[in-house]
Amino acid sequence: MGVVALGGLLAACGTSVSGHPIAARNPAPVATVDKGLTALLPDPSQFPSRYTAIVLSPETAAQAANDLEGYLPGAQVDPSTCAPVAPTSGPAVEVGTDDHGQATLTVVLTRSDKPLSALREQLQRCGFVRIGHTGVTSVVTTQLDPPPPVIADDSLALRRTVGAENNAPGLTRTMQTLVGQVGEVRVAVTYMTSGTTSDTEALDTLFTAAVRKVRKG
Repeated sequence: MGVVALGGLLAACGTSVSGHPIAARNPAPVATVDKGLTALLPDPSQFPSRYTAIVLSPETAAQAANDLEGYLPGAQVDPSTCAPVAPTSGPAVEVGTDDHGQATLTVVLTRSDKPLSALREQLQRCGFVRIGHTGVTSVVTTQLDPPPPVIADDSLALRRTVGAENNAPGLTRTMQTLVGQVGEVRVAVTYMTSGTTSDTEALDTLFTAAVRKVRKG
């Protein structure tokens, strides 16, 4: 799964399901470009050797960040209060691709004026969400895991799937995400695959490196 395929990948995997999505009350606007965040991304050499890493352009970065949430701006969200809250600036995104394992490791940096506890509270009540866009409805399921041990103001961990009810094998995208807050900068590192593999060690290592880089500034 190449880097080019990342943009729009999750949004494209859904098929029609039952339910009645309603328009989000506050669709997330496009965040402003923040070149300072790009400078805080890990060096590509800090990705595990089998992951070929590149920094995405601002336009592609926004699409990739939305894909990792299973969300497209302007989509219908049910429940409507589960729509992602737009950051104050960013995202800056760096993607490492393991073509052999059909998996990616993605670092997303944003700035937020809200505490990470607000995101945790939203995720706790948004374990099952329907996303409707251009006649296609996707299902996003999210489960919180114990927070990772990292030197940050706050942290959380989650597992997420994006697909459709009764999906055929291989069509559902599975993600493991670690999130840390350092001041106003939010660090999210996600391992994504369309299979059943996991790479917890690589995820933990890259997350620790990403948070350390932000802390050092």
